[in-house]
Amino acid sequence: MTELIAVYDADGQEIGSEERAIVYAEGLWHASAGVLVRSLDGERIYVHRRTETKMVFAGMHDCLAGGVLDPGENPAGAAVRELGEELGITLGDNDSPLPLRAHVPWDGEWLGRPMRCHLFAYELRYEGPIRHQPEEIAAGWWWTDATLRAHLDDPGWPFVPDTRVLIPALLR
Repeated sequence: MTELIAVYDADGQEIGSEERAIVYAEGLWHASAGVLVRSLDGERIYVHRRTETKMVFAGMHDCLAGGVLDPGENPAGAAVRELGEELGITLGDNDSPLPLRAHVPWDGEWLGRPMRCHLFAYELRYEGPIRHQPEEIAAGWWWTDATLRAHLDDPGWPFVPDTRVLIPALLR
C-alpha cells in the first residue's frame, strides 16, 4: 500500500504530497508533529524506544509521540492523532488544545541522505493509562528531565536526531 504524506517547502508551507519512501529517499521537505507527555506535576517525561521495524530511526529512543503529517492535515491535528495511535491517549471534546512548544525546521541527514522536516512539538500533562502501538513502540517509561538530559549527554545513546534539536525548548 502506498502511503502519501504532505510535502512542504523550506518556509513551512504545504505544497503537495508524495509517497513516504520517495520523500525519505529524495530528502524532500515534509512535516512532523509530536507530543511531549509530562506527568500532571510536570516532574516526569514519558520516554520510549521505537521498534526495530520503523522505516526511520529504528530502535532509537524518543520523548515525543509523533509522526509525519498527512496531506492537508494541520500539525495540531496530527499531534492528537499520533498521541492516540502510538500511546493510546485520546483527548476528549472538552479537553483544551495542546500548547505548541516549538516549531523548528530540521535540515539533517539520515543514512547518508538528506532529511528535511518541519518539526512541531506540543506538550500534554497526563497520568492516565498508556497503551503502546506494538508496531511503533517497543517499550516506555517515565524519567525526570535530569535523567533524560544525562542520557542525552552520552553521544552513544541512540536518540532520534530530529527530537534532539527540539530538546532545548522542551526540557527545563
